[in-house]
Amino acid sequence: MTGSALALRVVAAVPLSPTLKAFTFEAADGGLVPPSGPGAHVRLFLRRGAWSRKNAYSLVSNPEDRSHLSVIVRRVAQSKGGSAFLHEEVSEGDVIEAGLPANLFPVVRTARRHLMVSGGIGLTPFLAYIAAFEAEGTPWELHHFCRADERGAFAALLARYPASRVHIHCDADLAGLAQALACQPLGTHFYTCGPALLMEAAKDLALATGWPPVRLHAESFGAAAEGGEAFVAVLQRSGIEVMVGPETSLLDAIEAAGVEAPCLCRGGACGQCVTSVQDGIPEHRDHFLDAEERASNRLIMTCVSRAQTPRLVLDL
Repeated sequence: MTGSALALRVVAAVPLSPTLKAFTFEAADGGLVPPSGPGAHVRLFLRRGAWSRKNAYSLVSNPEDRSHLSVIVRRVAQSKGGSAFLHEEVSEGDVIEAGLPANLFPVVRTARRHLMVSGGIGLTPFLAYIAAFEAEGTPWELHHFCRADERGAFAALLARYPASRVHIHCDADLAGLAQALACQPLGTHFYTCGPALLMEAAKDLALATGWPPVRLHAESFGAAAEGGEAFVAVLQRSGIEVMVGPETSLLDAIEAAGVEAPCLCRGGACGQCVTSVQDGIPEHRDHFLDAEERASNRLIMTCVSRAQTPRLVLDL
């Protein structure tokens, strides 16, 4: 490990289903992996020739066990290359560079009970949550929504835990969740991770049931809609102009030009890529900026947002 990067050796790459694959990493130098915590993620630096990606994946391993780090990656049909690279080109014995674990979705330690709602691959941060809750003896309950053909894979990941706490749903019926929300004791906190529509529906249901917003927590690493009019991004500090094509994200175009830009989730949720706009009008597609910040047009999330004007001048 050097500075803010570490070398990880792949010690296992195990298919869980046709689209899900679990990867286990150990420190390439044989030491302990860095400390993390429930809800933490790691950024993997994926490279092939001139092509590169920095993708964030939730850690599913027990944070108390520093012998390894584990992630589960879904192979998506419209992959920009990250999930396809991991599924098709990364094997046991390979060494991958990664960033240090970081946590934008921590557990609320003062909570008396934890209620989790996940959809699909959004289960991953909760696997580390549950390991911590079990170790601490903290009450918890999980409602997981997934496709019927993936039920077996997700059920296997949760098989070690009490059936009374794990509820797997293969339809969009939220009746069971509504009942769970209505009968939680005071001091319970609610967490959701998964597709945007599921998270919004779950949060709306919680609010309608009387839950205070301060007890609702969400993490989204889903991609926002892409595509739009081409435009030119002027990187003021770098002194270069970048053409952003109709089907290319602003962040991808900046990175392709050889400029290091801050990023993390690449889905408009975490706030790491917020960049000052010196001129031009952004087309906001993120889930992070508030209404006032959007109206000012002085900030942009480069991973998902675009431009309403032909040119956008950025402080990069």
